[in-house]
Parts: sequence; C-alpha cells; structure tokens
Amino acid sequence: MSAGFTEIIAIGNELLIGDVQDTNTTWLCKRITGLGGFVARATLIRDEPATIGELLLATLRRGAAAIFTTGGLGPTADDLTLPAIAAALGRPLVELPAARDMVQATYTRLARAGYVAHDRLTDERRKMAVLPAGAEPLFNPVGAAPGVVLRESGAAIICLPGVPEELQGIFEQSLGPLLRELYGEGFYDERIIQVQSGDESALAPVVNRLAAGHPQVYVKSRAKAYGPDVRLRITLSARGDGRAAVEALLERAAGDLQRELAAIGIAVM
Repeated sequence: MSAGFTEIIAIGNELLIGDVQDTNTTWLCKRITGLGGFVARATLIRDEPATIGELLLATLRRGAAAIFTTGGLGPTADDLTLPAIAAALGRPLVELPAARDMVQATYTRLARAGYVAHDRLTDERRKMAVLPAGAEPLFNPVGAAPGVVLRESGAAIICLPGVPEELQGIFEQSLGPLLRELYGEGFYDERIIQVQSGDESALAPVVNRLAAGHPQVYVKSRAKAYGPDVRLRITLSARGDGRAAVEALLERAAGDLQRELAAIGIAVM
C-alpha cells in the first residue's frame, strides 16, 4: 500500500438503505487524486458508534496519513460521528468557543434572511459546537455544522458534513493549508484514448503489456457493450511530484500504446 495514503469513511444509515446515493465519496476521490493523493480505501457504514470507532481505529492502525469521514455532524440525535470518534480516541467532548461562534454566526445570518425563526443557540444547535478535545473547527460556508480536524497517531482525521454542498464548500474554502501539508505540490493527470474495437478481450494482451512496462502509470480499459461500432476507452493516469514528470510518464505510455495497437491493426480514434 502506498505510503501516506488516504481513506474515506462515509457514515449514514440512509446510504445503506438506498435512500441517499453516496456522491460524496466519488467527489472526494476525484479531488484527492487530482491533488496527487492516493485513496486506498473507502467504506460505507451505519450510524453506529461502535462501528464508527472500530473502523476509525483500524484505519489508524493501517497507517493512513489522512482519514476523511462524511456525515453525522448535524443537530439531531442520530448524528453520532463526533461522539463516536471521541470515545474511540479516549477524548472528552467539549464545547469549543470558536465552533460555537461559527454556529451562532450562521444562525444569525439565516435569521436575518428570514430562513429560520430565531438565532438563539438551542441545545440542538449547540450540539454542533461540541467537539472532541483537541479538535479544530473548520468554517462551513454553506451550512451550520463546522467541519472538524483532529490529529491522532500521526494522521489527520477530517470530519465533513454529509450534505454535498457543505462538504464541498469546506473542502474548497477551509482545507487549503492542510491539503497542501498532506499532498504537497503533487500533480495528477490522465489521458483517454478511444479505439475502434468491440472486443475488450482482444485488447487485454496490449493493456497487460503496457501496465507491466509502465508500472507508474495506471492503465484501464473500459467497454460498455459489444458490437461492430463500439468505441472502447483506454485510460492512462499517473501521479507524481510535478506536471512535467507526470506528463512525461503519460507521453511515453501513450506512445507505446499507439505503437502496440497499430501493430495488431486496431485504429485509434
């Protein structure tokens, strides 16, 4: 497994009963990969404190450098992510003034706009400012629940809301310094090559040789159907320390692929 890898834990009963589609994991995988990170594992689990805690500790034991959780930060009784994490790490839950100020500012803004009846911090609203000791709240530009960052065993645990717009807002606006710390100036790119072929098995030897000859490039063929007019896609992707290095890897792999395809009479579109 790659050093400095990332894992994602998507939390929510609604995900596992099929009521809500987990688009957050796909979005995070794309963004993290695009920053040069490596997502080694993503898991969907229910809102069960013991399950959340067990999986978090297992992920820490595997040596993840970054652990993203999604969901379970809201004001209702079934939002259990932070209490579960606090219990697993042996940390008390405390109301943080910085988090409370963020929640207050959000409800003041919503009340002035007429979206909520008042801006008082009820027990339910204050719940979103109660975090594991040592946590850092992250400004949420869209909703009320702050994101949360904790440091544990050399890992950064980043807890994000389950509402996609809130998750994306925090990731894009509040995580910049941490993302640079985790992923540096890493760069990711991909090339997609379409070929006139309706038989993926005919391309398998070429794909296999290319992957063996270019171990730093991920090679994947994708077929959706069979037939004489089907165009099959071959994706080449790589990550590295900078644009020039990654593009050189992809250029060499793409050149070898096109030569291999020409040798067996398969046209590149």
